Amino acid sequence: MSLKKSLLLVAIILIVDQVSKIYVKTHFTMNETVEVFSWFKFVFIENSGAAWGTKLSDFLPISEETGKLILTVFRLFAVVGIGYWLFDTIRKKLPKTLAIAVALIFAGALGNIIDSVFYGMLFSESVYGGPVATMFTDQPYGTLFHGKVVDMLHFPFIENAIWPSWVPYFGGKSFSFFEPVFNIADMAISTGVGILLVFNKKAFAKTESEIVEN
Repeated sequence: MSLKKSLLLVAIILIVDQVSKIYVKTHFTMNETVEVFSWFKFVFIENSGAAWGTKLSDFLPISEETGKLILTVFRLFAVVGIGYWLFDTIRKKLPKTLAIAVALIFAGALGNIIDSVFYGMLFSESVYGGPVATMFTDQPYGTLFHGKVVDMLHFPFIENAIWPSWVPYFGGKSFSFFEPVFNIADMAISTGVGILLVFNKKAFAKTESEIVEN
């Protein structure tokens, strides 16, 4: 896979991701839901922490703002590292499967870091019940490095079902599947990781030059 094609893939994912986030941020109020199908909904939420909404301040004796800054800086280093991994993969002409997977992960990580770094100083606060947020506002909800990641995709395949009474511990309790709300960037990261797991041998297959050297 050439560098030009990999960058094109990254650019397409970034554009779709950011357009969808900006649209939802400026047209939805917090937690507003639009049902497309019974199993697919748009639900606007914001994630100020790591995966599943986890915050460093939940585990460390630091303020939420400090935890957010640390997490954003960590993400920046991670994005730089993944970007180098993509460049190195293409430079060494490693398998196309690996290049596609890394490009997806890089695009997803970059998409979410844009939210974390810039959204706090670009948008006004999103609130329950409105009004909707505005872009390039005089009253931003945060500062540089203190933005929140916009999520909107929800696939509730099963909602408010009840575990059979014979199931240990969970019997009689309600459950839903799939509960997380995510975005295009998250999908890109998950797809890239999935490719690495499912097509592991193909992604990390030795190139002809490596076989000759050995």
